[in-house]
Amino acid sequence: MSERRARGRGRESARDARRSARARATSARAVPYITRKVPVYDVLSQEGLEIIEDNTDTILQEVGIEFRDDEEALRMWKEAGAEVDGQRVRFPRGMCRSIIKQSAPAEYVQHARNAERSVRIGGKYTVLVPAYGPPFIRNLDEGRRYATIEDFRNFVKLTYMSSSLHHSGGTLCEPVDLPVNKRHLDMVYNHIRFSDKPFMGSVTAPERAQDSVEMAKIVFGEEFVDRNTVITSLINANSPMVWDSTMLGALKVYAANNQATVISPFILAGAMSPVTVAGTVAQLYAEALTGMAFAQLVRPGAPVIFGTFASSISMQSGAPTFGTPEPALVLYTAAALARRLGVPFRSGGALCASKIADAQAAYESANTLQSAMLAGVNFMLHTAGWLEGGLSMGYEKFIIDADQAGMMEVFMNGIDMSDNGQALDAIREVGPGQHFLGCAHTQANFESAFYRSSVADNNSFEQWESEGGKDAAQRANALWKQMLSQYEAPPMDPAVDEALVAFMQKRKSEMPDASH
Repeated sequence: MSERRARGRGRESARDARRSARARATSARAVPYITRKVPVYDVLSQEGLEIIEDNTDTILQEVGIEFRDDEEALRMWKEAGAEVDGQRVRFPRGMCRSIIKQSAPAEYVQHARNAERSVRIGGKYTVLVPAYGPPFIRNLDEGRRYATIEDFRNFVKLTYMSSSLHHSGGTLCEPVDLPVNKRHLDMVYNHIRFSDKPFMGSVTAPERAQDSVEMAKIVFGEEFVDRNTVITSLINANSPMVWDSTMLGALKVYAANNQATVISPFILAGAMSPVTVAGTVAQLYAEALTGMAFAQLVRPGAPVIFGTFASSISMQSGAPTFGTPEPALVLYTAAALARRLGVPFRSGGALCASKIADAQAAYESANTLQSAMLAGVNFMLHTAGWLEGGLSMGYEKFIIDADQAGMMEVFMNGIDMSDNGQALDAIREVGPGQHFLGCAHTQANFESAFYRSSVADNNSFEQWESEGGKDAAQRANALWKQMLSQYEAPPMDPAVDEALVAFMQKRKSEMPDASH
């Protein structure tokens, strides 16, 4: 090895150590969620929002929503005053909004097993959550492959160690090495065992939702779970304008147990909704209103989040597109509707269609992250790791996105207008024609003055070259490996751990392995 290369490797190791030390220091100062101190950004007038609401009522009254293969849901709607025709339900104007406003909370606390990590969802608060659902993972060492339970566990650990991510999330990646009907047990257990942040439960079948609730009861106690929210779970409408029995079944389990649900239409505009922003928003709002109102029929007061996942498609290929203007306009409008309704709002994330952590991924993700931040999203799912339209969870992408999440947190903290923030003493001390590097104010504030990225390289070309000439993805590759090597599990009562393992073993023994 050349002397120059050896020096470069030495500096590289030292720099990696500094990055890791900064990450640990940041983690020690971490807040459990963001308290927003900057205003939201609106794109539509009050008159425009009223038009959307009126169009939504027209959809619900004239077209209706199908509640498929769930006689109990149909009966409940009929008793509530809706018109039921087969599986199609039509609603009097304003009915769903009225039901929601009567009992759905404007904000709620999701308790973590470590009380210091409990999050507040709604109002002026923002909770950042990693990506959800990819069946594949990608990293620089292996490329793209199917995800395993080891990958799932790795992302739980990385999320736990990421100070800018406040929530452990749900299906961080799909562990395809485990039976479909049993993997939910391992996923929920891994969230509980290897992190003490809040988590999401399973929604792929009602009985899997119930298993999630039962495991939460082992951790928190049955009475506490009945009185408090300890799980927030994602319930997707089957757009356009359909609720299926799987999602309804899971929704009923969580709502009945006083657990929160993110009622979120999944829309690719042009295929699953009209090609226009106003038409898409009216349709997705109709779908979301019926889901949120139904949760209140199951149990008044059950927490709900108005969720959106709306993207556009390429009209040439039909493929989803991300980071484009129209979905951002949908997001801003839906956020305003959520504020008018008085419920928390979910959307956003580091969405992209890129297959790797490249410039396309960065631009598309930044566009969506910043739109969500400015719109006032309360529960930002898919904040970190998303690649390939949600098909892949990227290790390097996760690290880069988490770094961006830290920047968003600083921005939403707003401007420090204290005496220290105004810095008049520094200006008086330095005076004209001098520099501020050595003044007392700078010395007192230099460690926390500006956001310090764990990924970006801001050094000279010569130093960057001597340290290996790495791009952002290569630096992130080293960082996630370092984080996993330094991971230490949060403490957990051994008796609780034993009870969780026993519950899992019992449930797995009660059913044969299944592939769907």
